[in-house]
Amino acid sequence: MTIVYILAHFDDEYAALPLLLRDRRAGAQSWLLYVADYTSPELSARRLAETRALLVSLGFPPERAIHVGAGTGAMDGAVFEALPAAHAALKAALSSLPPVDRFVVAAWEGGHADHDACALVTVTLRDALDPAILIDQFALYNGRGLPGGLFRAGAPIPENGPVKRVSLTAREWMAYAAAVRFFPSQTKTWLALWPSMFVTFLLRGGFGYQTLAAGRVRERPHAGQLLYERMFKTPYATVRARLDAFSDA
Repeated sequence: MTIVYILAHFDDEYAALPLLLRDRRAGAQSWLLYVADYTSPELSARRLAETRALLVSLGFPPERAIHVGAGTGAMDGAVFEALPAAHAALKAALSSLPPVDRFVVAAWEGGHADHDACALVTVTLRDALDPAILIDQFALYNGRGLPGGLFRAGAPIPENGPVKRVSLTAREWMAYAAAVRFFPSQTKTWLALWPSMFVTFLLRGGFGYQTLAAGRVRERPHAGQLLYERMFKTPYATVRARLDAFSDA
């Protein structure tokens, strides 16, 4: 079985670590394709090295993490502005991999425009390959029902449907919590996200994920202002227009 993770940023895989462990238990081959381009080769190399170090610690071959976005111009924070280039890079990468049995993406949740853009592109790629292929989505962070810059990390939103759980042993939970150390370049980010994520897991019965239905990427992630509208001043209408232009093309 081949499972392909389509992720915007190096370190997004940390929020999906229980799914990677699930895949390994099932004997699946997991591939991680990263879409965002970065401002310098040095930054790209550093962040890719951090991701690969995490994978090695889990027993995954480091070459399974591939920076397909390098040189595409689908810049970190603005992937939605370069969807044709991102799509072409992903399509080329998929052509060199075994046939895909399942995709995994960050949730369509309105937390970060790059994550939502990757969700829509994944639906497009899946539909071209086989509409029956399932897409798992994992919550990274969103501000549904919260004011200002407040957010929840690791909390699936009800608009995305029923939540499925991945069971972890006590040792796996400890390893999961400790694995954040592999991202020193993103310390500031994870100092904010990590506590919220593990509080969510504690209060909501562990790690949950959902199935991404094709039609969801045509809907607003949730009512009210989205987190990226409040935090990054990126209007949903702007993102929606770019997503629709790509889909219609």
